Amino acid sequence: MTKKTFLQIFLRWCARMLLMKYKPTVIGITGSVGKSSTKEAIAHVLSSVYDVRKTEGNYNNEIGIPLTIIGARSGGHSLWGWLCVFGRWCIAILFPVRYPKILVLEMGIDRPKDMEYLLSFIPIDVAVVTQVSLSHVAFFGSIQAIAKEKGKLPLAVPAQGHVILNYDDPRVRKMAEKTKAQVMTYGFDDGAMVHVDNLLFHRDIRNIDGFSFKLNYAGKSIPVRLPLIVGRHHISAVLGAVGCGIVMKMNLVEIAQALEAFAPLPGRLQLLSGREGSSLLDDTYNASPASVTAALETMKELMAPRRVVILGDMLELGGDAENEHRALAEKIIAGDVHVAILVGQHMHFLFEELLNRGFSRKQVFWFPDVFSAFDVACGFLRMGDLVLIKGSRGMRMEKMTEILLADPASARNVLCCQSPEWRDKPFAPPEEWTEKI
Repeated sequence: MTKKTFLQIFLRWCARMLLMKYKPTVIGITGSVGKSSTKEAIAHVLSSVYDVRKTEGNYNNEIGIPLTIIGARSGGHSLWGWLCVFGRWCIAILFPVRYPKILVLEMGIDRPKDMEYLLSFIPIDVAVVTQVSLSHVAFFGSIQAIAKEKGKLPLAVPAQGHVILNYDDPRVRKMAEKTKAQVMTYGFDDGAMVHVDNLLFHRDIRNIDGFSFKLNYAGKSIPVRLPLIVGRHHISAVLGAVGCGIVMKMNLVEIAQALEAFAPLPGRLQLLSGREGSSLLDDTYNASPASVTAALETMKELMAPRRVVILGDMLELGGDAENEHRALAEKIIAGDVHVAILVGQHMHFLFEELLNRGFSRKQVFWFPDVFSAFDVACGFLRMGDLVLIKGSRGMRMEKMTEILLADPASARNVLCCQSPEWRDKPFAPPEEWTEKI
């Protein structure tokens, strides 16, 4: 954990005062992947009954979370902007304003002791843990250390609170052994308290009708439709939301009705119309080995005459970077991928691996950055192609999706990372690119 600035310490104090005054139910969500989708699903379900405020955008850190609690946007580099934040806090602390009954907070951690800092001022009533994987392993050293840090969230929940755990992840499931709180599990495994069966995906690429399944809990079973979902892994986020709805005293019918209108956030595996009659699976918000594997599995489920992947580096994998990128070759082959366009220093390892496994140089291409890949990607598309675009945030892969959209003018409405500040920010090679290919 890095040394905190005056602003971070002051915002922490402001947030703590508001939480002490209004005493909302606080739902904290952590995990290596799936946090944002789970947060959105939880807020979507609960807002059908309660007054809910959720973490917006990337406000999941030591500055963003206090701002969410205050109900304000960042002041950025503007003194006046921060004075407005303080003014909003003053009004809320001095007067009895209407404050949300429930706060749904995504709690992102990049380094050891980050979770401790957040828990130092946020009392958690309900903790949700999604999955533990290699994201940010460069700063933790091992997946065991990542699990330990994320496991501090359920440990902080009091005995009268609730902990909701992804049963499908053994490391997350094991967190039930140490918490004092009431535990609920969710997942695809029949051993989970909330689980699914009869899962069907309606998969015509031109007429996606999402998933349908039976939702099971405590001996009861009801049908659920998710017409706006194309990724199987999003169902895990939905099941986490079901768990939250149950502990917040909603019935299964209410929950299922709310979920029917749930859609993933931009950049989280959305199906978009591409140029030349192609279809784009835009999953550009971020990337890890687990999320890339999930995206490739989703791609295989969709019928298409040709499958194309455009992948940028998975960052923050530390010493595992080469092995994890090479390991994607097996997933690409299993996913019936016809063409791979690879971007970034680490993706050169995958480029080499695919060539070694029999891909020709007419099937696999490598570029140092996303901008140099534009011409090949645009010239390669054919009618009916299904194109998966994915990479870590720093790789700026949403720029590729924007170029390939049938209507590039719609980018600001359908893609992630569309704030003026981010769009205008020049690409900077990641610091971990220490050697030149």
